[in-house]
Amino acid sequence: MKIPQSNVELLSPCGSWESLMAAIQGGCDAVYFGIEQLNMRARSSINFSLEDLEKISATAKENKVKTYITINTILYDHDLVLMRSIVDKAKECGINAIIASDHAVMNYANKKKISVHISTQANITNIETVEFYSQFADVMVMARELTLEQVKNIVREIKRRKIKGPSGELIRVEIFAHGALCMAVSGKCYLSLHSNFSSANRGACIQNCRKSYIVMDKEDGTELEIDNEYIMSAKDLCTIDFLDKVIDFGISVLKIEGRGRSEDYVHITTKCYREAIDSIQEKTFSKEKIENWKKELSTVFNRGFWDGYYLGKKMGEWNDEYGSKATTKKIYIGKGIKYFEKIGIGEFKIESQSLEIGDKILISGPTTGIINDNVKELRVADKKLERVKKGDVVSFPIKSKIRSSDKLYKIVDALPITNKRITNHS
Repeated sequence: MKIPQSNVELLSPCGSWESLMAAIQGGCDAVYFGIEQLNMRARSSINFSLEDLEKISATAKENKVKTYITINTILYDHDLVLMRSIVDKAKECGINAIIASDHAVMNYANKKKISVHISTQANITNIETVEFYSQFADVMVMARELTLEQVKNIVREIKRRKIKGPSGELIRVEIFAHGALCMAVSGKCYLSLHSNFSSANRGACIQNCRKSYIVMDKEDGTELEIDNEYIMSAKDLCTIDFLDKVIDFGISVLKIEGRGRSEDYVHITTKCYREAIDSIQEKTFSKEKIENWKKELSTVFNRGFWDGYYLGKKMGEWNDEYGSKATTKKIYIGKGIKYFEKIGIGEFKIESQSLEIGDKILISGPTTGIINDNVKELRVADKKLERVKKGDVVSFPIKSKIRSSDKLYKIVDALPITNKRITNHS
């Protein structure tokens, strides 16, 4: 449970209904999400539609969570009608704010009197820029390449100058606390546009930077694979080691990146950072807790962790392999049929693999969110079994209610990736 008096807002990503519930269950204060195609994850996440806004808003309000819509891409003239429709619907449904980088969005949202947060895409790096944007916005996401000292100075100057947003309150500063980092300045990359006419700044990045490349000698045609490094693919940002410093420096909003990632990632990262924020407030933050949180964070999708630019380090934390370094993975087993509430039993159809007593499981669904549990008993046709297989209809105790069609996964250790080094070939 989160401590309500905390003055640091934990902002979680949501790219699906499952992720929305997972973020809420993890203890977030607010969620951010995309509508239609005008957001930076238009390609990589399942974006919500205008028709979904009312339900999203109602679900969030029921759980005392704020809602922010991302309209943070570059906009062209033909996008303006859709942009206005999204802002209008957001206002109607009581969405708390619009995250924007394009002045057209800021201008229209201000006219509609809906709060604006300036996206990291605007690349805010100094106090004068904060002062300029204060006519439009109450919250500003700092550029990702700033150090903590630079952010601290901006926060101090906001207080000294008493810079206020349209709400009349002092400007709040937001930074990214965890998740993927782009090699480009605050994510403003053009590689994808050059190679595939698919603009990252329009939410359609094909992630060229995450691939491996071969260097060729123009004179003799010798090709060399770059030695065991994906030199444009940065490791994931993780600030949990020094989160006490981050909070002490006056940051108001901590954002977790990951609208394109799965609901278990959203749940675990939100839960860990929730616990860390509360632990700092309770003065129980410790190295032992940090290690436990990092171990838990490493179980879900990650490319390895580093501190970003916050501690003044150069960009040198590159990946040495493709994809995730998660220590566990989930395997789809089957789907829910029904739940017997009085006795706390869930019934499932096994559609793949097998399931045994003692297995770790994860259940997810649009309403259920996330349930983590261990299999303690298995029954098929009221007969106890140690193991069930594909085709079986099985029932077992579950600590929370499940719904029909909820997905059942088995959690297993991930096998380490073996890197193949090719240093020279012709």
